Amino acid sequence: MSSLFKGEKLSVSVFGESHGAGIGVVIDNVPGGEKIDFEKILDFMARRAPKKDGTSTMRSEKDFPEIMSGIVDGVTTGTPICAVIRNTDQHSADYKSVSHKARPGHADYTGYVRYNGANDLRGGGHFSGRLTAPVCFAGAVCGQILEHRGIYSGAHIGSVMNVKDERFNPVDIKKELLEEIKKRSLPLIDESKTEEIKGIILNARETLNSVGGTIECAIIGMPVGIGSPMFDGIENRISQLVFGIPAVKGIEFGAGFDAANMYGSENNDPFYMDGDVIKTVTNNAGGILGGISTGMPIIFRVAVKPTPSIARPQNTVDYVEMKNEVLEIKGRHDPCIVQRAVPCIEAAANIAILSMI
Repeated sequence: MSSLFKGEKLSVSVFGESHGAGIGVVIDNVPGGEKIDFEKILDFMARRAPKKDGTSTMRSEKDFPEIMSGIVDGVTTGTPICAVIRNTDQHSADYKSVSHKARPGHADYTGYVRYNGANDLRGGGHFSGRLTAPVCFAGAVCGQILEHRGIYSGAHIGSVMNVKDERFNPVDIKKELLEEIKKRSLPLIDESKTEEIKGIILNARETLNSVGGTIECAIIGMPVGIGSPMFDGIENRISQLVFGIPAVKGIEFGAGFDAANMYGSENNDPFYMDGDVIKTVTNNAGGILGGISTGMPIIFRVAVKPTPSIARPQNTVDYVEMKNEVLEIKGRHDPCIVQRAVPCIEAAANIAILSMI
């Protein structure tokens, strides 16, 4: 299993392979007595599922989590929560033609070396984006527990190629906006960009290519003082989880890399009193100072690479025969995974924040 925060207050372990019998997750040290709405979990996971509008893979998985333990009659018991998601639509034969040929952008070669040639290549095995389904289950559970404490998360497509959505207002994000975005066909703040982004994705599919983009995520309702300096700050925790999502290549908090082009007088967030609450006029810090929450919205953005599986011929090597080859990938693949990754980023944020509080 791939485990996170093992031995701490909250730990998460993910298991399975893309084309195995099933995939799943174990969440340990969840507080008992928390009410969990199973329908809300299904709604959360449905946002990750492939769409039928041509913008994602044709692989059809219901992603129905079977809860094995830890929740009884919709309430957490305090014992480990285990959920299994059965795989039902595998086309493993699609991968026979690429056996021992390193797919560019994939972990076939590194996995072969790391696991002495025993790694499961079908669908990417344990490296597959399919493993984000159990992460979404864990994130949905953690998100409901956070909501019981008045903490809410939400994300949207920041961009696809050169088409950009609006950014969150860094100092004033309403829960209603976060909930509304989750209901949209493409999770955008500015819905007028929907058709343009769909057009870019469909063009990538038609030209046997793929496109990437960015995702912006916000967490509101965070109390002040959560986190630690140096190696166990909020940025550290969120980043560790976010980079567990395949295809994520970068992350920034608040002003992020734009801060490199600012004066200190521009980047610093002035404090002020709003009644008896301390706030900042701006939020270039992204709601975090010294690894610790300021009480302002936590905001971060991630970069998502183009789907590496494309149907165009690509130069590669056969790492068993040690010779050059040309590879043509068959099968069902996403021309863009940004829209499907939005709930995965939310899930990572939920798990990270719950692990800290």
